[in-house]
Amino acid sequence: MIAPALSRITRTLTAVAALLCAGLAGLAALPAWSAEVEPDALVRSVSQDVMGILEQHATDPGSAAVQEMVSEKVLPHFDFARMAALASGLAWRSATPEQKAELTEEFRSLLVRTYSKALGKFQGQKLEFDPQRKSADQRKAIVRSRLVQAGSEPITVDYRMAVTASGWKVYDVSVDGVSLVTTYRDAFAEESRRSGIPGLIKMLKDKNSNLAAGKTA
Repeated sequence: MIAPALSRITRTLTAVAALLCAGLAGLAALPAWSAEVEPDALVRSVSQDVMGILEQHATDPGSAAVQEMVSEKVLPHFDFARMAALASGLAWRSATPEQKAELTEEFRSLLVRTYSKALGKFQGQKLEFDPQRKSADQRKAIVRSRLVQAGSEPITVDYRMAVTASGWKVYDVSVDGVSLVTTYRDAFAEESRRSGIPGLIKMLKDKNSNLAAGKTA
């Protein structure tokens, strides 16, 4: 059923939100994601900056100011069109340009809403990093990190990144070995088989509407 799949996605996104915001939210304080700057150096350098920002909003991490930070400082460093294409799989190939744009926007909206609700879950926690790995052509990279939490096992996160015309961008994230794109692909494939591209778009719109209304289903 699609509901359990979306519930699993929401739980995964909550973990992703904490890790990605901790690692990427301060990027606006740096020059653009230049291909000359190593991906792991970028992620490392902004971690402390965003922790400071969140400390300033410790009593209300879900405030409008913090939500604006997510939209303006974090999400521009994601390749949402590529993420939506990978998550949609075969359905993406048959979608019209208008449907692709709508899928991408709904995908982005879902992440914005989930991130904003998850910001309060990682204040005071520590990030550790492993050496990055690059592809042979130096066009892709994996940045590995761990969120260290007192009294529990660390949460691992892998940022999969690629060089674009505007610099390095994230196109997938794995939390404890669970890929965000793969998780979406499973849910998207089921819905697109049942209802086609229009049904897939409606599924995402309904999910965003429920989150906007404070619902989890």
